Amino acid sequence: MKLLVIRRDNIGDLLLTTPLLAALRAKLPNARIDLFTNSYAVPVLRGNPDVNDVHFYFKAHHRGEDRTRIGVFWDRARLLRQLRRTDYDAILLAKPKLEKRPLWLARMIGAREVVGIVEPGQVAPPSVTHVLEWTPAVGGHVVERCFQIARHFGIEDRPGPLRLFPDAAAVAKARERLAPAFGRGSPLVAVNLSARKLTQRWPATRFVELVRRLHERHGYAFMLVWSPGSESNPMHPGDDEKAAQVAAGLAGIPVVPLATAELHELVAGLSLASAMITADGGALHLGAAAGLPILALFGNSEVARWYPWGVPYEVLQPPSLTVEDISVADALAAWERLVERVRLRPAAA
Repeated sequence: MKLLVIRRDNIGDLLLTTPLLAALRAKLPNARIDLFTNSYAVPVLRGNPDVNDVHFYFKAHHRGEDRTRIGVFWDRARLLRQLRRTDYDAILLAKPKLEKRPLWLARMIGAREVVGIVEPGQVAPPSVTHVLEWTPAVGGHVVERCFQIARHFGIEDRPGPLRLFPDAAAVAKARERLAPAFGRGSPLVAVNLSARKLTQRWPATRFVELVRRLHERHGYAFMLVWSPGSESNPMHPGDDEKAAQVAAGLAGIPVVPLATAELHELVAGLSLASAMITADGGALHLGAAAGLPILALFGNSEVARWYPWGVPYEVLQPPSLTVEDISVADALAAWERLVERVRLRPAAA
């Protein structure tokens, strides 16, 4: 059997599909299970044994300086022709509901079966040969909603954890860079400073105050991670300036700023952490995939759909739905509730 799973969204969305991929592999150990996604999310599946081939395309704004828009669209068309020749038995639209773009891709690629999920009241087009209706009884998290695809193959289990496979060489390099934080016998807390949405961003000054007070109370060491690049970059704005500001404000605290130019470097760093503090976004789901207890700061995202899957967590979401309105006192109280339930392991030696 040859299956193509289409999940063309961002890092977090693809990670939330990994429990489905694992269940399909367990049920169909000899099947060819391929995945179609975008270039930005590909490193999420690095080393994943549940997938045979990962086919990806470049979004126009991710193409880089050496690629033209016309070249990007030409490469995408060529990839679709290649996938059509593969003659898949089934295409699985691994989204919580049917959307136009994945439906179009499924028609372009073609398969004997197209399996998709609809919300109550949503009507599937004739091109979807097998329709599964999501019902609230199965749970509202994106993991649970996407996992309904597994029912088509007779899989009735609950979704398992997110799956991520850090590169051994990258982990060794991250361990060297984090050496100042190791050997203290205390947990290493990853603090993610970045968030894509404006409503999910917490001020640098509050990160500084929170880290200082957590160190005073618990003696933790800290790893700072953030989206790389300058905030003035119009294509890929980053938080290098914010990271420098936070690091400067934490003089005298055991803090290691871990600049990660590539996603696999961030994955490696998180694999060495003991817990995580982060706003909602892709980094949150990377932390959950690494098995980290998480303090999550939510703005205008729906908590029931996006909370950290499969790990202990505390979520803060103010009535304003703006992370900036979360106080340091609120964050400290939520952290204490988390560590009352979970014993944080010391940083790896």
